[in-house]
Amino acid sequence: MSDCVFCKIAAGEIPSKKVYEDEKILAFYDLAPQAPVHVLIIPKEHICCADELNKDNSAVVGYIFSKLPEITKSLGLENGYRVVNNCKEDGGQSVFHLHFHLLGGKKLGLQMA
Repeated sequence: MSDCVFCKIAAGEIPSKKVYEDEKILAFYDLAPQAPVHVLIIPKEHICCADELNKDNSAVVGYIFSKLPEITKSLGLENGYRVVNNCKEDGGQSVFHLHFHLLGGKKLGLQMA
């Protein structure tokens, strides 16, 4: 999508502080971190949100989760971490490109909102 900021980041049109990248996904530091480590993990293919996942594109979610051990190890998150996905406006999604927040670097509380 030409107006999607995450598509522009994935294409290298907007700079980011990359943590991990391959042909399918990109992980980069969030500009407004909510924890000592706050990384966003996105598929390079534009998928608006979790509601747009289907049999043709959902494998990327499994792929992202298969890369988590490598990404979290590189970030020093041996004691644990949290992965969050917000879906649509009421779910708190502000950029409409499927993404996962990887949070860690401290003991996180139990609150979910």
